[in-house]
Amino acid sequence: MRGSGRFGTGRSAVSAVAVIATVAGATLTGAAPAGGASRAAGIAPGVRYAQFDIRAAKGTTHAHLLSVDLGHARVRVNLLHPGAVAARAAVSRMSDAHGAVAAVNGDFFNISETQHPGVAATGAPVGPAIASGAVLKAAVPNGQRFGPSMPPGVTTTAVLGVGTDRRARLDNLALSGSVSTPVGSFSLGGLNQYALPVGSVGAFTQAWGSVSRERAVCGTDTDRAAPCGTDAYEVTVRRGRVVRMTESAGSGAIAADTTVLLGREAGARQLRKLFVGAKVKIKSRLVAARSRVPYRFALGGYPVLRDGRPLAGLDTSTSAVRTAVGIADGGRRLLLLAVDGAPDHRSGLTASEVASTMRKLGSVDAFNLDGGGSTTLVARAPGANRVTVRNHPTGGAERPVPNAIGVFLTS
Repeated sequence: MRGSGRFGTGRSAVSAVAVIATVAGATLTGAAPAGGASRAAGIAPGVRYAQFDIRAAKGTTHAHLLSVDLGHARVRVNLLHPGAVAARAAVSRMSDAHGAVAAVNGDFFNISETQHPGVAATGAPVGPAIASGAVLKAAVPNGQRFGPSMPPGVTTTAVLGVGTDRRARLDNLALSGSVSTPVGSFSLGGLNQYALPVGSVGAFTQAWGSVSRERAVCGTDTDRAAPCGTDAYEVTVRRGRVVRMTESAGSGAIAADTTVLLGREAGARQLRKLFVGAKVKIKSRLVAARSRVPYRFALGGYPVLRDGRPLAGLDTSTSAVRTAVGIADGGRRLLLLAVDGAPDHRSGLTASEVASTMRKLGSVDAFNLDGGGSTTLVARAPGANRVTVRNHPTGGAERPVPNAIGVFLTS
């Protein structure tokens, strides 16, 4: 396991309260251990790293924190991903491949398919995803998500994003799409999703990758473990015309000029009305519930803190290793938090404690990301051209994940 800058034996314990003033300010200057002063490390201009202890209900846990100044002229954040929605890679590998100076893991994802023997897990994330302003995918139905329970009223369309104005915000991004054909028009129910709503038609593009699309017709809108649907139909549209039709979900890479439409139940029956050569027009976009500023970057998870207040109904009993991101300074600063997974510090935080911690660190809004074995925070050491893993992943090594929040430094 590679890494540098981790906590070592003999380091004095630090409360999260000790870093409140330093993180909430314009720069992160570090925590002050009981045994003496300490300063956080500068990763790059506008990007600082620190680590500290949090005394939580289940015991002391160790945390790693990146403070990212979005107002700095050279700092940018973007979605890191392996090049396909249905693919996974280590955060360090994605960071080095794309030149990120720091990163944390992102959204929850389709990690297993034990309820559907013979169906491959796709590795695709739960929520919407936007990278460099391009929409990669929309959200799966609420009942199809992986991860801990969300607060009441929260849906899988929840995102943390950074707009073209370079300000971070919490929002919801819902799919709006249509399919126009010679035999009628209908709504698009999904975009590059590992699970489609019952009775819908979903679109799969080159961004999906080559993994089988069979998982998309399994489960229901309320029960992820429900059996796979027995009525599926797939239509391949190339350059606006139907070129292939088949009675099952397929697999393999999708060309740049091609969209695959997959229908289940009523959606399958709708697609069967088409014919080879039929002209098809497909439209899709993600519609923001709050912001009118286009998003350059967005990913899924769920909010735990909004307008300085923890969301009602947050879990107060289940402690776990967590990853979270906070928004401070009117959206001009991101605080990326990763709880350490080392055995001595694995007591973790509850969702309620995540909200409380992020508020104490200066966040007004905060968003919970995938945790447990996925929790990973990487950053470059000064002068280095590759990142190192700063936390101890719970499995002893990085878990491949579908996406991450990458921090970049422009020239």
